[in-house]
Amino acid sequence: MNGEMIPWENATVHVMSHALHYGSSVFEGIRCYETSKGRCIFRLGAHIKRLFDSAKLYRYAVPYSAAEIEQGCRDSVVKNELKSAYIRPLLFLGEGSIGVVPDDSISINVIIASMEFGSYLGEEGLKNGIDVCISSWARTTSASLPILSKAGGHYLNAQLIGGEARRNGFAEGISVTARGTVSEGSAENIFVIRDGKLYTPPLSAAILNGITRDSAMTLANHLGYEVIEQEIPRELLYVADELFFTGTAAEVTPIRSVDGIEVGSGSRGPITEAIQTAFFGLFNGETQDEWGWLDSVEKSASVLSS
Repeated sequence: MNGEMIPWENATVHVMSHALHYGSSVFEGIRCYETSKGRCIFRLGAHIKRLFDSAKLYRYAVPYSAAEIEQGCRDSVVKNELKSAYIRPLLFLGEGSIGVVPDDSISINVIIASMEFGSYLGEEGLKNGIDVCISSWARTTSASLPILSKAGGHYLNAQLIGGEARRNGFAEGISVTARGTVSEGSAENIFVIRDGKLYTPPLSAAILNGITRDSAMTLANHLGYEVIEQEIPRELLYVADELFFTGTAAEVTPIRSVDGIEVGSGSRGPITEAIQTAFFGLFNGETQDEWGWLDSVEKSASVLSS
């Protein structure tokens, strides 16, 4: 926290922190995997670059360099003695002013937490797929907020989308844009497979520019599949051959039904399985990391003193 290792129970903030009142924070979710080559953080550089981009869009000054934050992520995994981990770097505005518009009196804080974290949508869901619904809540668009920023306040919209789905017995919800086209899940990007081709909504569909999304597109191309970024009408989800979510937390999760309508065979499809296998193969050694996505914790950790 702000450059020092501190115990979990001491990582507290003031109740008048700006972020608590107005959602003024930016963050990342990053996974560290136990691999055949030791602990590796998946696409650490890309995640921290997006953290800085998110801060820039809200004009928050990051008080550390990208290299320092990257090292802090490694150190946090080591200090917590984790074999695999979910890493949460977060920049937030602290106390200093109750004004909505932050000024120079407000402190800027950075924390990095590492913790154990299993499959976000369930281990069974990774294999057999999950049931989802179309949410009644539309995705917030760039007309109101810089959607490419992974900002804390944006996730109020995600809470409504995911919460509505879970209250109605579904594992997750899918949002649509103001035009009625497919956007994304509450916290995941989405892919549609039809006639052997992969389709995914473009950035203009009010989606987060997902790093796992980009990875899935790269792996799909590597496997010989065509990936098309285009607007997707809602009804295409009902007649898709396969559907899957991607995200740091969700990883690659198949979707077996939408609004009670079975997708394809009603279970994980062959193309989804191939991409999923290639993705997890990065960590068990079956897929060669041709893109330099794995950042070794062991070779570069320099744990900060307590």
